[in-house]
Amino acid sequence: MPAADELPCQRHLFEVPADVSYLDAAAWSPLPRAVRMAGEAGILAKTRPWTHPRAAFAARAERARAAAATLIGATTDDFAIVGSVSHAMATAARNLAPEPGGRLLRVADEFPSLRYAFDRLAAARGLAVEEVARPADGDWTAALLAAIARPGAPPLALATLTPLHWTDGLLIDLDRLAPAVHAAGADLVIDATQAVGAVPVDVGRWRPDFLAFPTYKWALGPYGLAFLYAAPDRQDGVPIEENLGNRSPTSGGRRYDRGELKDPVALSMAATGLELIAGWGMPAVSARLRGLTDRLAEGVSALGLAVAPRPLRTPHILGLRAPGGLPVGLVERLEREHVFVSERSGALRLSPHVWANEVDVARCLASLAGAFDGLAAHGTETGRG
Repeated sequence: MPAADELPCQRHLFEVPADVSYLDAAAWSPLPRAVRMAGEAGILAKTRPWTHPRAAFAARAERARAAAATLIGATTDDFAIVGSVSHAMATAARNLAPEPGGRLLRVADEFPSLRYAFDRLAAARGLAVEEVARPADGDWTAALLAAIARPGAPPLALATLTPLHWTDGLLIDLDRLAPAVHAAGADLVIDATQAVGAVPVDVGRWRPDFLAFPTYKWALGPYGLAFLYAAPDRQDGVPIEENLGNRSPTSGGRRYDRGELKDPVALSMAATGLELIAGWGMPAVSARLRGLTDRLAEGVSALGLAVAPRPLRTPHILGLRAPGGLPVGLVERLEREHVFVSERSGALRLSPHVWANEVDVARCLASLAGAFDGLAAHGTETGRG
């Protein structure tokens, strides 16, 4: 039984069958029942618009904005509501003007939404793009700090970072990196897709120029909606699309709002999911997920799979690697046993959220043991790494 101050399993709030071990929140999460019901209520608002006053639509947007702000230590006025993280990153890139001749710093194998818009910006501003290679010891933070301080390198103009590597959950410690970026006089953009809703995020500590996250992963919300935080001195820029809602005299983060904002379905769902998480408290959510990934890490080590040391892992995502690469067909084999995970860049990515429990951990470990025992016995090919 959990202690009184621990977050118990929240599976009762979801529609995850007992025989399904869904450990793939980093891809996208199932919806809590309350979020589904909020979406259904929103559909009714569009189905019978004469029964739902339009004046209520703006309130939905502000409720969602307030819920997002609560999770990252911002204010409601700091937020834009956009369609995706790629939309948010395009907006950020449009409103930065780093000094030509400097460096744009990021990690290797970064997610495309954090690359494409900034590749264009780098070309336009004459920046050298520096991708820090995956460190052999798994310590991204040390590798990035060394890159920032490297003697003789062009000045750092812009860092586009995340709190962890999306492929395997290795920590990118922004509590240490953000001060180094600021000390170098560089701009900082953060993609918090794989963080908000699972671990504490604090814009007051990191002081990014822009930070973005969607709702369909850890934030337990719908697809097609994301939030863009803009620092106070970045809120008078130019949106990438013009609409009545984001024109003057609109100010603050709302300046970057998308068109067709007042969606009664997505906004209601997003707000409900974010409010659930805020009610649990981010430290409690993070601690629960750390307990699950620690149990998984302990179990897979006995199978000969490599996991990073605990201080280099985030609480909610565990990346597993096998000598010579993962066996072909491993993910599909696990699916047949109702264990759902992902493979990303040669790592088996396990990402439980608050619906997961000890039964899911045990089922996953048993399925992995059976898969590797069977593959070893039959000499099955490996190598999707």
